[in-house]
Amino acid sequence: MSDLKLGILRLGRVAGKSKYALIDERDINIVQQHAIEPRVEVDKNGNGACVYAIAHDICRGHSSGKYLHELLWERHNGGIAPGWRVVHKNHVTVDNRLDNLELVKDSGMDALPRQHDEPPGSQTKNRENSLYWITVTQLIGDPLEMNYPHFSKWYDFNGDIVNPADESYIYYECHYPPCTRMEKEIREFSICGRCQEVRYCGTSCQERDWPSHKRFCRERRRLVRENTPDR
Repeated sequence: MSDLKLGILRLGRVAGKSKYALIDERDINIVQQHAIEPRVEVDKNGNGACVYAIAHDICRGHSSGKYLHELLWERHNGGIAPGWRVVHKNHVTVDNRLDNLELVKDSGMDALPRQHDEPPGSQTKNRENSLYWITVTQLIGDPLEMNYPHFSKWYDFNGDIVNPADESYIYYECHYPPCTRMEKEIREFSICGRCQEVRYCGTSCQERDWPSHKRFCRERRRLVRENTPDR
């Protein structure tokens, strides 16, 4: 672990928080030719959503968008034949180290990674021991997060930006930075009762995130209208 060298890319703010991607150190020069951004993909069959890193060729603009994990696979292993696709072994779709990628048959189903059924507590332990969790936990507070906490993007089922006023389309990822759990249903996660902005998959992540979140958490007061008799 001490000899492991990684590249950490800040993708931007999406799904309610700042997102990062891991790549191998040897691939860090990819940012010289590509702009890397996050993209939310929603499963139309109701299996939730997840965030991918998308690489855009700087010279060709956004029309050249390509999955970062596919771009890196092709760089080191050649093209991807029809009927095959590249997936993330640990199901963390922003962990794009080559060791975490593998080529599998494309069945046309389960495009989004699913969490496997595991004994109670083991899934949480596995996530917290992942390289992505350990790496992101060590990052300092994000300046954009602290100064512009309400700067977010929301996406619909087609990945298009939508108006956040209509929450019927919004999926949130747990706000605790290293956690990659994302809502499978709208309004599945609990909301911070003070600012009513950020969402959490459980009390554990919310408690861990509080030392950082409290710096910009502002209480939202609800306006209460009193019904007065007509005069």
